[in-house]
Amino acid sequence: MKIILLGPPGSGKGTQARFIIEKYGISGISTGDILRDEVKNKTELGLKAKEYMDAGKLVPDDLVIKMVEERLNKEGYVLDGFPRTLSQAKSLDKILDRINDRIDYVIYIDISEEEIIKRMSGRRICKDCGSVYHLLFNPPKVDGKCDLCEGELYQRDDDKEETIRKRLKVYEEDTKPLIKYYKDKGILRRVDGSKDIEEVKNTIEDIISNI
Repeated sequence: MKIILLGPPGSGKGTQARFIIEKYGISGISTGDILRDEVKNKTELGLKAKEYMDAGKLVPDDLVIKMVEERLNKEGYVLDGFPRTLSQAKSLDKILDRINDRIDYVIYIDISEEEIIKRMSGRRICKDCGSVYHLLFNPPKVDGKCDLCEGELYQRDDDKEETIRKRLKVYEEDTKPLIKYYKDKGILRRVDGSKDIEEVKNTIEDIISNI
């Protein structure tokens, strides 16, 4: 099976990708992980990507696409974080046509902006031991203190509402057009991301059972 997971930041794509990988024994292809691996291993592509990353620039599409292409296989995979743009989606189609392959389903985890902000902005992390809390779903026993080591809890810059809204704006502009693109191809399947993790997981498994 070949699956693409789509959804905004904070929709739970990474969590669901891990469930799929473990249950079905297929490869997980995450552009973030690939970039880190290529840079760590000092591959030719990794060294080129590092130049852009060190300069605070986005890694160009052609480099990302080459890295992804090397990971595609006939046995099956789940793509998480790629494609991010319409041009990347069209490049992926060209690769798949060339190797006579296709994507089975694009699973779109749909969740409102306000729900994402509620989920992400409530996250707090212990400065000392790294334990993660959530002000609504998993609050500490004492406000601002870690249950395990009494370390101070803080909010990452990435989890601040202003930052989240900026990331969602980028998603809206760059990634949301992919929903129509794959819907027109007849392979888009929508999942309600506002449900709890187990319900989302079960819905995705129902979709996969039809492959």
